[in-house]
Amino acid sequence: MKKFPLNNVASSGIAIGTAFVAQGVDLSPIGGDIAPDEAEDQIAAFVRARDESLAQIGVLAETNDIFKAHLDLARSSSLYNGVVDKIRVKHKNAQQALKEMEGSLAARFESLPDPYLRERATDIRDICGRIMANLKGVSLNIFDSINEDSIIIARDLTPSDTTMMDFSKVKGFITALGGVTSHTCIIARSLGLPAAVGQGNVMENITHGQFIILDGEQNFAILDPDEATIAEYRTKIAENAELAEALKKTANLPATTTDGHTVEIFANVGSIADTVAAKENGATGIGLFRTEFLYMEGKDFPSEDEQFAVYKECADIFGDAPIIIRTLDIGGDKALPYFTFPTEENPFLGWRAIRMCLERQDVFKTQLRALLRASAFGNIHIMYPMIISLEEYRAANALLDECKRELTAEGIAYNANIPTGIMIETPASVMIAEDFAREAGFFSIGTNDLTQYMLAVDRGNDKISQMYDSFHPSVLRAIKHVIDAGAKHGKMVGMCGEFAADKKAMKLLLGMGLHEFSVSPMDIPALKDRIRAASYAEVKDFAQEVLVKPTLAEIKGMLQ
Repeated sequence: MKKFPLNNVASSGIAIGTAFVAQGVDLSPIGGDIAPDEAEDQIAAFVRARDESLAQIGVLAETNDIFKAHLDLARSSSLYNGVVDKIRVKHKNAQQALKEMEGSLAARFESLPDPYLRERATDIRDICGRIMANLKGVSLNIFDSINEDSIIIARDLTPSDTTMMDFSKVKGFITALGGVTSHTCIIARSLGLPAAVGQGNVMENITHGQFIILDGEQNFAILDPDEATIAEYRTKIAENAELAEALKKTANLPATTTDGHTVEIFANVGSIADTVAAKENGATGIGLFRTEFLYMEGKDFPSEDEQFAVYKECADIFGDAPIIIRTLDIGGDKALPYFTFPTEENPFLGWRAIRMCLERQDVFKTQLRALLRASAFGNIHIMYPMIISLEEYRAANALLDECKRELTAEGIAYNANIPTGIMIETPASVMIAEDFAREAGFFSIGTNDLTQYMLAVDRGNDKISQMYDSFHPSVLRAIKHVIDAGAKHGKMVGMCGEFAADKKAMKLLLGMGLHEFSVSPMDIPALKDRIRAASYAEVKDFAQEVLVKPTLAEIKGMLQ
């Protein structure tokens, strides 16, 4: 029996099974360069394979939103023109041309600083791999031989990989590559399966067919466990399943502490499917609707009507409950396939979010008009990201007022009193939180960026990523200052960063007076349950004790 640590558990839980080491189908190109008169036949072969792939992806897109974006990528002129050019001009055969374009397009995404966009390189490889399989006439399904409970061990996993899995048999994932925004993590969390990503040489350490326990609660794996250990973990799995079933039954109960203090549990979402899941899991509202996905998945900026349809559908699902929709948070480190952003040395500090929107008022007003129109059908709130000054907040609201006047002139209904607020994610917004609280309708603390900016730590830099920690005393005191500023002026303060779902942070944030936690839909039932088991009086005392500790080590010691 051998135990080894897992560094990056992105979805918790426990799994027991046989290791299925996914080696993949051989999709390497075969054949040499071609004569010029063979080009049209090779182009025709590529087009047939692409069309066959589009049909396959179209079927998948009917039940999985991820593949709707794949359809756009597969149809993209960049891919098509690039392959055709390599065949016709460079005299590459179709397979060679496709493989070279796959490498080129994937490299573009991998060079981006934003973790979410870097992961889209996997989507490019997935699409090109499917086209290559159709070119070569081979099956992509390497998982059809799984006939027992298994844990997938892979270099990486694509969306297409997971569609071929039987999840009555697949119990968890461990991958060599990937980050917390990877498709593997998204799928694992939505299914409640444990997953560890970015594990380096895991495929060299685990043998195909080896029995394994994946403990995503204590962050390690056990190879060749003995019978006593297996029995112990089977008992834990049964207990977890029983608890999960019980939590589902209480998901719609309010998050009220033992001494009568109630907080709101909202959801972070990026699509209508997420919104439905949030409702099913007991969310009392939407704390963060990430609108950038609407912009990333198309061939051009989405129109007012396209956006309105999505925002209205979200409103229809949640009725009178608050729906906080963040305006476009893109630019700098988040690229769009149809718009060229300036090259920046420090993109996280660059032309992004509200800075871009205030300059590109045509894009911004299109979104604001769509949000206003949707506000006639539900309790829509508008949240501006990356705000560092009252001037920015007032400028954004001035454009909103322009849009209101336009809609009034056109006879289109909207909520004239639509609430507007800001994300608190910079030291600047923390320092002047009281000034913001006098004018803004609400705050939502974005701990992912706030932690990065407070500590001057690039969370994507492996050399210093261990320094990125939201429990740092400066970050905790910043959070408390913002909560107090909101409370002083009667404004709701929520949190939509990953820290809101941290089990160790719950009592601390509750004790600080946080009004609203916004987390992944799957995290909602358990978070509500933990809050219902807490005493507000006790956690307030606990928070006061923690906040005076001067070191991270002392804070972590108290949290144990």
